[in-house]
Amino acid sequence: MKILMIEDNHSVCEMMGMFFKKEKWDAESAYDGEEALAKFKEAPNDWDIVTLDLNLPKIDGMQVAVELRKLSPTVPLIMLTARTSQSDQVLGLEMGADDYVTKPFSPLTLIARMKALHRRVQLSQPTNQASQVNKEFDVVTDHFKLNSKTREAFLNGRQIKDLTPKEFDLLKTLASKPRQVFTREQLLQMVWDYEFYGDERTVDAHIKKLRQKIEKAGPQVIQTVWGVGYKFDDSGADKL
Repeated sequence: MKILMIEDNHSVCEMMGMFFKKEKWDAESAYDGEEALAKFKEAPNDWDIVTLDLNLPKIDGMQVAVELRKLSPTVPLIMLTARTSQSDQVLGLEMGADDYVTKPFSPLTLIARMKALHRRVQLSQPTNQASQVNKEFDVVTDHFKLNSKTREAFLNGRQIKDLTPKEFDLLKTLASKPRQVFTREQLLQMVWDYEFYGDERTVDAHIKKLRQKIEKAGPQVIQTVWGVGYKFDDSGADKL
């Protein structure tokens, strides 16, 4: 993998660099927000994972996240933060992060999180040719279909665009069992692929962003079951 680590602490970068080297990953570091965006802009599609510290000089990490998502809606993004408040963590997720790790952290924990996130997208994003050739969908409902290999999802024939890795996995989990209600705890366990210590509002933050993208393609198909969790139901999503 090719990693961009955005972190103003040189010691942390050096330490993680040694762990990345053991994994045979190609890693580069950026020490402030301006340098990070400049490096990323050089080749937005070349990075496999970005780790982003929130407390950065020059440009704050939250704003860097927003700009990164404009450049690449799908690059896996893990936030590193010493901010322990749940509101900061949820805000980071709403800004486009797929996951967050709270400082101080174990290098092995961060590596495990990165591997878990990368496993979900290692088939890579589809080329135009692949999208045209591969017509097989492994989730098909009344008005929805999803292809895990090309990581494409369609509602009433219109593609739901710019899904982040976690948004795609969350949508697939819900759509695989239409009308089944999932609790937030269940979704954390199923989508976040490892023991997750975050607040259950992590799920709410991803659902909010996912709904915004679904609404650009068609009717809303993710429903809230108050006091329980969420379900996918497109039975009433008549074609436009």
